[in-house]
Amino acid sequence: MPLEMIEAYKTDTTKQDAKYKLIKKYGLTQFDSGQYTIPKQKVIIAGQQYMTDSLLVTVNEIQVDTTKQNLYDIKPMIAVEKPASNWWIYVLVGLAIAALVGFLIYWFVWRKKPLTEEEQIALLPPYDRAKLALQKLDESNYLIQNNYKDYYSELTFAIRRYLDEKVYDKALESTTDQLITRLEVLSDGSQIELSKEDIKKLETVLKRADLVKFAKSAPDVELAKIDRTVIDQEIDLVKEALPEPTEEEKLLDLEYKKKQERKDFRQKVWVTIAAIVFMLGLTFAAFSYRYGFTYVVDTIFQKDTKQLLEGSWVDSDYGFPPITLSTPEVLKREETPIPDELKDKIKVSSFGFELENKFTIETVTTTFVKSPTDENAPSAEDNLLQAIEANLKAIEAQGGRNIISNKDKFKTPNEAEGVKTTGTLEYPIDDDKEDYVNGQFVILSFANKQVMQQIVITYLKDDIYLDQVVERILDSVELIQKEK
Repeated sequence: MPLEMIEAYKTDTTKQDAKYKLIKKYGLTQFDSGQYTIPKQKVIIAGQQYMTDSLLVTVNEIQVDTTKQNLYDIKPMIAVEKPASNWWIYVLVGLAIAALVGFLIYWFVWRKKPLTEEEQIALLPPYDRAKLALQKLDESNYLIQNNYKDYYSELTFAIRRYLDEKVYDKALESTTDQLITRLEVLSDGSQIELSKEDIKKLETVLKRADLVKFAKSAPDVELAKIDRTVIDQEIDLVKEALPEPTEEEKLLDLEYKKKQERKDFRQKVWVTIAAIVFMLGLTFAAFSYRYGFTYVVDTIFQKDTKQLLEGSWVDSDYGFPPITLSTPEVLKREETPIPDELKDKIKVSSFGFELENKFTIETVTTTFVKSPTDENAPSAEDNLLQAIEANLKAIEAQGGRNIISNKDKFKTPNEAEGVKTTGTLEYPIDDDKEDYVNGQFVILSFANKQVMQQIVITYLKDDIYLDQVVERILDSVELIQKEK
């Protein structure tokens, strides 16, 4: 100091007579003109200390002859491509999952599935269904196998089901006597045009079927075939005996079908919604188990402090001598007002960023113009303590209250030593200073007689993302350690 060392070159060793000559070179820089004194440097040889002479260095201003020196405009800004990210992978995975869920919903809910034989038969009109049952009975091997019980069971079931759907809604559960009695009543009341003889034929077949099913009777095969013919004829007679449906009944039937279609459509919609909700819930539960409930909720609602932590961080240098640190966003230069009485004594450069009401960071580099050889100049420690006190007063002036602070030593990853001031406070989140929230602050301070560098961070308390942001920033701080 007070010059900036930009590089220390390797020691050059030469032999002269019977001795070795060691030459150590340093590259120094200084951007402000004037005379500077490099203080005495300590050299250790064979365990013994020696002090070099001090050196006077004059930095001259550069005289520019504008008549000979070409002047150029400031170069325009260059667009830099944003670093590639893997966002497209997440989009593809999301689309693949959505496509899979959509396919499953379509396949199991909305797709018109091919009907089974039983479903096709169920859609037939009652008369056609009864006729088809008799046709299938003819194709069976019941009579060949002398299986009269199953033969008569299916034979009577065909006529009973037809009567149940078209004539008497309790035909399936009624006994033979109950069913015949009901048909006679309906015939007498002119509700169905069946003759007594037709009803008697049906009664004969039904009672013979009862004997076969319950008394293990075994009729002749030909008689069984005759009974099948009788039932076939009775089905035709019942169809002819039934009155034609009125226009009102037809309309009611059509309205019923439309109502059933609407019901089926609503059911499919609700099943679809339930499937989507279930898949979303299952996905949410899986991610919550893997990453934590709060993390998943904050990801879904795009919490700003989480985005700040997981965004593209920037590594950059600020001020001179430079402070190197990694931040969620680039710090922008800020104008720092300097009192008139200090304008000739200090130079201040500051850079900052703010996430409104939640996070602020600022770097401040203060250069003291006064010569370090001035005996009245305050020490580096005094400058540092005064700066920390000024920081706390500035926080208080901005509305902070209940400020509690603690100071401790701090060392950067590149071994630069300074003071770390931490604490808690309450700060306002509105211009009227009526609503306050709990916050924390960290102030890193590094100083010598000519330069003081500070990093001031204030942030919302009990925010796990901001805690990680601050920790990551502190771990990245680097600066060249100056002689105090």
